Amino acid sequence: MRVWLRTAVACALLAVGWSGSAAAQDANYECDKKFVFFPGGPQGGAFASIVYNGARLAEKQTGCNVEYVWSDWNPEQMVRQFSQAIGRNPDGIAVMGHPGEDALGPMIEKARERGIVVTTQNVALPKSESEYKTKGFGYVGAHNYSAGENLGKGILNRCDVEEGDVAFVWGLLGQEARGQRTKGVIDALKEGGVEIEYLEIADSVNKDPAQGIPTFASFLASNPDINIVVTDHGALTATLPSYLKAAGRSGEETCAAGFDLSAATVQGLQDGKIDLVLDQQPFLQGYLPIHQLYLTTKFGFAGMNIDTGAALITPQNVDAVADLADAAIR
Repeated sequence: MRVWLRTAVACALLAVGWSGSAAAQDANYECDKKFVFFPGGPQGGAFASIVYNGARLAEKQTGCNVEYVWSDWNPEQMVRQFSQAIGRNPDGIAVMGHPGEDALGPMIEKARERGIVVTTQNVALPKSESEYKTKGFGYVGAHNYSAGENLGKGILNRCDVEEGDVAFVWGLLGQEARGQRTKGVIDALKEGGVEIEYLEIADSVNKDPAQGIPTFASFLASNPDINIVVTDHGALTATLPSYLKAAGRSGEETCAAGFDLSAATVQGLQDGKIDLVLDQQPFLQGYLPIHQLYLTTKFGFAGMNIDTGAALITPQNVDAVADLADAAIR
């Protein structure tokens, strides 16, 4: 893999005018940089672990020194940890954008003043990216609103939705940037004539989805007309079969949809407990930001913006990625 990386970097350098094939072959590609990387969730969490696996592969390929900071999907915790990371003066930081521009913007400016390269994954920070793109500020992840909208439209198409159907959307509208994905789901469903019952995901459930089982069961018991369930959270989506069982619901009477693959989510799709998942390929959200920091700190490359949220996974096509999900790659 190191040979591939050297070849790719050499080709890129030539493309931007770094002439001389002999010089490219003799260049020093070793990495003596230190980075801080945010996988986002709790250590061992379904989604965060796949992000971490991608980052670890990139760390191995580049040879850079990477410190990992786990945040339990808590925006306030991410802000504190980001400030602490700046204080350690790494060469680069790859941060999740969940806290939003208002919270992270001033600290990104502080990091840049110290010469620290910053890039983002999972939740975009468009204003900061626009300002610092030439200095390596990129984004790897789904474009949140369109990802939510795509899932919502997929539900309308797949679940034989009729006007007047009722959907329970368990999401994160309260988070400035991250909430755009929830908004996309709701807007698409409303456009199709679906009525929405909404609940914000509590911090405790954000960290540990199993704690949401009583909440889910109680909410559906109080709203018996619900026939569509959407969980805007990868770990909650993986827990959907348990939620539905606790609520006494079967896959036949409730269309269940959410985001992100994991071994548990694949099993839910194969068992007919989950109907539709948008896969935002979290492995890439770990892998590519490390390469972004490496390429910027080593060679001065600008930021890349890569949309990873392209695939809708159903029981009909899940087998193609089942083994990769089991290996925590997809």
